[in-house]
Amino acid sequence: MGDLSKGLSERAEKVLVDGGNSASRGPRVFKPYPPYIARAEGCRLYDVDGNNYIDWMNAFGALSTGHAHPAVVEAATGAIATGAHYAAAIPEEIEFAELIVNMVPVAEKVRFANSGTEACMAAIRLARGHTGRKKIVKFEGHYHGWADALLLTTNPQPVTTLGHENDPVGIVDSSGIPHGAVEDTIVLPWNNFDALERVFKDRGREIACVATEGVMANIGIIEARPGYLHRMQELCREYDVLFYLDETVTGFRVAPAGCVEMYGLEPDIVTYGKAIGHGFPLAAICARHELMDGLGWGKVMHFGTFNAHRVGVTAGLAGTKLLAADNNAGFTHLHTMGQAAVAGIRDVIAKQNRHNLICQSVGSLFQIYFTDAPEITDFRDYCAHVDSAKFARFANHLRELGVYMSPSNTLHNCSTLGHTSSDVDQTIIAFAEALKIFE
Repeated sequence: MGDLSKGLSERAEKVLVDGGNSASRGPRVFKPYPPYIARAEGCRLYDVDGNNYIDWMNAFGALSTGHAHPAVVEAATGAIATGAHYAAAIPEEIEFAELIVNMVPVAEKVRFANSGTEACMAAIRLARGHTGRKKIVKFEGHYHGWADALLLTTNPQPVTTLGHENDPVGIVDSSGIPHGAVEDTIVLPWNNFDALERVFKDRGREIACVATEGVMANIGIIEARPGYLHRMQELCREYDVLFYLDETVTGFRVAPAGCVEMYGLEPDIVTYGKAIGHGFPLAAICARHELMDGLGWGKVMHFGTFNAHRVGVTAGLAGTKLLAADNNAGFTHLHTMGQAAVAGIRDVIAKQNRHNLICQSVGSLFQIYFTDAPEITDFRDYCAHVDSAKFARFANHLRELGVYMSPSNTLHNCSTLGHTSSDVDQTIIAFAEALKIFE
């Protein structure tokens, strides 16, 4: 880093809350201050002080094509030059919706939104409207955006505060949320078959939907136990509960049809965000015809001036076409680069004896945990066994060596079309060096 970033951080502290516009990108996370980025290309970030970094954060997973990919740049600049947004019907929204319907087996209709949070809010409202029920189920550690009803037990806590697994304590993650907003939200431990069976047996006929991530991707990277998601789906069918799969992180990344394809799932509702927009604010809600028709005029309301924003839709369409071209060659590249990084990191871990740590991954997504545990399987494991403060210090060391990962251990790392084998090799060298000098 350098003097220019330091000066900008001092200015930011005076006029921006926590020195930034999201807690995860400012000086509360990046110590002693964040590098201020001037430009980016491929998998490289260039800061105002002349430093460059191999980027494994990639806008929290929103950049599956990488920074400034020519196809996305051309599409976006073309849209801007002819009118950035009309708030009117446009051909591109039809073409992108058709592409999504062709790629995602359970999607028959699409509604575009602006963010993962907004799409999740609409999905929950749709589920309640369709079923006439009010209760929803969410899981400890799963993040579905910052809407009131869903902002429970997402941030790490002392494990002693979480209650018994048979009766978890739903911990509200923010001031300003009234009790009434969360009284219909049932919180369960994830990857726990018994807890899942119990809640359906006791309350199944009250539940509108079960909301789950396909991969637990907001406490690092944690995969579902074999059969867990399928059992969840079966119980939803048995009790006429909607199975809602939130693919904000995994969609258009872990496979062409995300976790739907990777695990062979048939959710009733799927939402997307992040990678669907290839760097632009864009999200989508998808489901079968009769369910999506609930969003029709006068039923379950979901309006928005910026829904299907022309630049976002045009860029998202171009980027998704790029990933799917040549028999999904782009998705294959994401997986190959991500798994190459994981293999190299695990090799370094195995050869050193200074630190206890593991690397967990699903496809192109991965995260590192400093822990004595052989595996982190859920939120409670993370709270009890992961040294997130140590990871934050380590990530800051890595950045000094030219590798950019978020110091927030609850987030995740991912590959892009911009990553090459050379970038992976440089990352692994820096990883090994950081472990040697880091305490």
